[in-house]
Amino acid sequence: MKFKIWMLGLGMCLAAGSAFASKDEVVVKAQDKEDFTAQTAAVHKLMEPGGRYEFVTTEERTAIDSHFSDMQAAFDKYDTTDKMDQNTKLKLVNDQEAINAILTKRDGNKVICERAAPTGSLLPKSTCRTYGEIERSRRDSQKFMQDTATHAVQNRNGG
Repeated sequence: MKFKIWMLGLGMCLAAGSAFASKDEVVVKAQDKEDFTAQTAAVHKLMEPGGRYEFVTTEERTAIDSHFSDMQAAFDKYDTTDKMDQNTKLKLVNDQEAINAILTKRDGNKVICERAAPTGSLLPKSTCRTYGEIERSRRDSQKFMQDTATHAVQNRNGG
């Protein structure tokens, strides 16, 4: 009986985790030049330190800017999507999807749940944190290790 209850609990945790993981939000979906300009500015603001997408890598920023540039060219030629030919619309949608995929991957508000047994225990426990919390913790750990190594070298060299 305990095994069935445990399995039911595990199933509920996995279902909850997948619900969080599949919650995608469309960030960029411009219909006209004005929408596009506002969305581009908003995305760039959210990629700044402390923003929702602050963990976008340098390479990903370059890719996003390249897609924005292609989209800008389309909106410069045609003011709205209604005036665009099919090929231009297709390119626009592909650019939007590429940007949204990167932003979804690096969304600091995305909840990630893990189920693991804590050290010294055989009973698994669910832990949920945001992608931002995980990345900040990783960054802080790396900084601590670098600072510790630097301090050790300075002490060894008499500094």
